[in-house]
Amino acid sequence: MFDSGTLLEAFPTLGTDAFERLPSAPVTVRQRTLKTAISCTGVGLHSGAKITMTLRPAEIDSGIAFRRVDLAGGGALIPAHWAAVCDTRLNTCVADANGTVVRTIEHLMAALAGMSIDNALIDINGPEVPVMDGSAAPFLFLIECAGVVEQAAPRRAIKITKRVRIDDGDKFAMLSPARGSTVCVDIDFPAAVIRRQSCLLSMAGGAFKSEISRARTFGFEQEVAALRAAGLGKGGSLDNAVVIASDGAKVLNEEGLRYEDEFVRHKALDAVGDLYLAGAPLIGHFHGSRTGHDLNNRLLRKLFADTSAWTMVSLTPGTLRAPPRFQPLLAASA
Repeated sequence: MFDSGTLLEAFPTLGTDAFERLPSAPVTVRQRTLKTAISCTGVGLHSGAKITMTLRPAEIDSGIAFRRVDLAGGGALIPAHWAAVCDTRLNTCVADANGTVVRTIEHLMAALAGMSIDNALIDINGPEVPVMDGSAAPFLFLIECAGVVEQAAPRRAIKITKRVRIDDGDKFAMLSPARGSTVCVDIDFPAAVIRRQSCLLSMAGGAFKSEISRARTFGFEQEVAALRAAGLGKGGSLDNAVVIASDGAKVLNEEGLRYEDEFVRHKALDAVGDLYLAGAPLIGHFHGSRTGHDLNNRLLRKLFADTSAWTMVSLTPGTLRAPPRFQPLLAASA
């Protein structure tokens, strides 16, 4: 597995100052929101419920929030924030103080991060974000159709000032100081169709959209019955997930994979969504090895528990840029 100390070994052409070569510019980047409201309807991956969701513009500094419009009294307002996460079993779920939830928010949050949306109000008439095709691409399309506008306030970011790491057996998640914003993820599954895969993504230059936004969630054929017995996966199908055969040798979807290493790309997508629950983009390097929603959230909790590990800064053009845009470090291999 790769750790932050071996990134330069994997990319010797970057040089030790790769994260320092940034253009200087005094102009701050402005906050962004949607130009107009836009709606979609789909099925919840775990609940199986039919859900309608509307993405709306929001005021400066309001952040991302969900509003459960199906509830009496004007609807519950639930912040998309790391401290509101209440469940990380095969999804990221947030709740308000009364226990009202919105589940499976990670793909939408990844799309909002990829499109640099700071402020949005999301009306939803059920307890779960619709899964759509299992990736972030449909949400990116919605945002592009709605349009994006800049707002009259500087965009803020969370700059990582010292390394923070969470370990759980052979898994870990870590944030390290860096001038850019990068995500490195590696996975290792016994299934022959997955095996060991890694990728490195820079959150700038459109790499999120072009390289990982279409990567779909995945699961194993033999897990379906157990998931449904636990009240999960009721809306899952070959239309919204990559399903791996019980022998691990192939995927059951007729169209196959969208990328050869779609599995690790989706894990990177999940990490981008989970990390955007920080409340602002991160300036730093994330590395997750066999990580998931639980470890990602625990990492944010540890980060914000240590005020010496981060600081808020105003973004300037180029701040989030960091080479390379996207690289598969390890393709699927035995």
